[in-house]
Amino acid sequence: MTHLNKVILQGNLTRDPEYKDLGNMALCKFTIATNRKYKGEEESCFTDITVWGKLAEICNKYLHKGSKALVEGRLKLDTWEQEGQKRSKHTIIANEVVFLDSPNKDSKEDKDESDIF
Repeated sequence: MTHLNKVILQGNLTRDPEYKDLGNMALCKFTIATNRKYKGEEESCFTDITVWGKLAEICNKYLHKGSKALVEGRLKLDTWEQEGQKRSKHTIIANEVVFLDSPNKDSKEDKDESDIF
């Protein structure tokens, strides 16, 4: 039996992406807020997203706080110990990010139209 680990989220970035150039690989991290309404109530969920490689460079260039994006990836459980207590959180490792804002919005840098994906 095969297993499936796939997550698709659509929401808005809660802050500007954090970008690191690790020499041989780029890393970009950001958080997406998703909302759900039920029985007159609204529930918000904040999910950390990690993007690697060329896609990380593109996300850093075009995404900013408030950007609307659709993220597809896999769920990963991160665990660590802090002050003697075990901690954990789920993160999405993205393999696709779709920018849902209109392409004429300003990016962090002057953009070349050939860079839009």
